[in-house]
Amino acid sequence: MALSWVLRLPCRHLRPLSALLSSLPGRDRSLLTEKTAAKQKDKKKPRKGCSLPGSSWEERLANAVTPLWRLPYQEQLQVKYESQRKILQTLASRLKELGVDVQQPDGLCCPLQPVVPSPVITGYRNKSTFSVNRGPDGNPKTVGLYVGTGGERNIVCVKANHLENIPSKHKQVAQCYEDFIRHSPLDSCILFHEGGHWRELVVRTTSRGHTMAIVTFHPQELGQEALAMQKALLKEFFTCGPGRVCALTSLYFQESTMTRCSHEQSPFQLLHGEPHIFEDVLGLKFRISPDAFFQVNTAGAEVLYQAVGELSQPDGNTVLLDICCGTGTIGLSLSHRVSKVIGIEVVAKAIEDARWNAAFNGISNCEFHGGKAEAVLPQLLSSWEGAQPLVAVVNPSRPGLHYRVVRAIRNCKSIRRLVYISCKPEGEAMRNFLELCCPPDPQKKLAGEPFTPTLVTPFDMFPHTVHCELVLLFTR
Repeated sequence: MALSWVLRLPCRHLRPLSALLSSLPGRDRSLLTEKTAAKQKDKKKPRKGCSLPGSSWEERLANAVTPLWRLPYQEQLQVKYESQRKILQTLASRLKELGVDVQQPDGLCCPLQPVVPSPVITGYRNKSTFSVNRGPDGNPKTVGLYVGTGGERNIVCVKANHLENIPSKHKQVAQCYEDFIRHSPLDSCILFHEGGHWRELVVRTTSRGHTMAIVTFHPQELGQEALAMQKALLKEFFTCGPGRVCALTSLYFQESTMTRCSHEQSPFQLLHGEPHIFEDVLGLKFRISPDAFFQVNTAGAEVLYQAVGELSQPDGNTVLLDICCGTGTIGLSLSHRVSKVIGIEVVAKAIEDARWNAAFNGISNCEFHGGKAEAVLPQLLSSWEGAQPLVAVVNPSRPGLHYRVVRAIRNCKSIRRLVYISCKPEGEAMRNFLELCCPPDPQKKLAGEPFTPTLVTPFDMFPHTVHCELVLLFTR
C-alpha cells in the first residue's frame, strides 16, 4: 500500500472564548477582555514569538483554547490572581450567609498567596486529546481542536500546530493520524447515528521520551475480521509506514460506542509496544496506563506536590489520606515524611499503577484502595480508631467531591488538616468548601466541627489559558 504522507498536526474538545470568559467572575472577565482586546487591536505589533501564520481560523482557535496567549507571562499571572481573588471573596460572602464570618478587611476568606508560575511555559502538556471533524475546508477527516459549539451546529476542527501549550511531538502524532485516516476507505465518525468509524486521538508523552497514542474507533456494524484488518493497518502505518517517524512507545486502540469509555467498559487494546509509559517526579519513577490520571504539566506538578507537603505538615506519626490519588504521585512523594499513606482511586488501572509505583520505588508504607471514594472512604473512616493524626489531601476532577466524601471527612475528628486541590474552584468545588466550613447541620448529617479556610495558593499549571490549580488549606 504505497501512499504519500506528510506531517503536521492535531485536535480536542474545546469551548469558545465567550464560554471560557463567562466562567470568570465579572470584574476579572472584563479585565481579561479588555487586555486581550487591546492586544488584538494592534495585530501589526503582536507579542514577540506569538504571531500566527495568518489564518483567521488559527487565531480563533488560539483565542478559544489559550485566550491569554497574547499577554506577557507576568500579565497572565496577574489576570489569574485577580480571578482567584474574586473566587475567595465569593466564598467569604457565601460563608457569611451561612453564619460563618471569616471575611477579612480585603473581603477574602483567608490569605491569598501570589500565583506560583509554571517552570515550563510552552509545550508543557503531557497529554492532548485531538478530535476528528470537518475542517475549515470542509474535509471531514481533519484532526485538530474544536472551534464553535454543537448546539449552534457551527463546529469546525482546526489544526493546532500554532498553539503554545501543545508540544511538537503531540502535533506530529496527530498529523500522522490525519494522514492515515485520510487514506482510509472508512469514514470519520462525526455523529454516532450517521455512521463512520475514526474518532479521537489521545497522545501522552513523558520527559523520558516515551510516547503513547490511543485511537478511539466506533465499530458500528463491522465484524471481527474487518476490525482486525483496521487494527493491523493502523499498526503497520505507525510501525513500518510513514507513522514510524513518531517512534511510538505504545499504540492503543479502543472500540467505543460512547463519548467517553473506561477500560472496564471497553478495554484498551495494545496494538504495539509497551503497555505503559514512565515518568520521573521528585526522584520517583511512575508508571502510567492509558486512562490513568496524571497532572498535565509534569514540571508544574513537582512544584505543586512539594507545596502540598509543606501545607500538610506531616510528621512520622501522621497517616496521609490521598483521596482521588490517580497513580499515587502525591502520596508516594510524601511517603517518607509520614507513618502511612492510604490512597483511594476509582480508575482500576490507575490503582494497579499506584501499587506498582510503590513496589518499584521500594516504598512499603502505602496501601491503595480501588473504588469510588464515596463508597470506600466512609467505610474506611467509620472504623478509624483515632490513635494517629490524619491529614487528608484531595485532588478531585472538575465535578468536585461527592457529598458522602465531604461528610466522611467532616465527621472524622482525627482529620485536623485538609489540603484541597481544585482545577475549577468556582464550580462544584465551591459547594464542597461550603459543606466543609458551614456550622453543624443535622439534616445534612454534618455533625463534625467545621473547617476554616486558612491559606490559599494558586499554581499556574496551564499557561496561556484562564485556568490554574488552586490549593486550599483547611484546618480545625
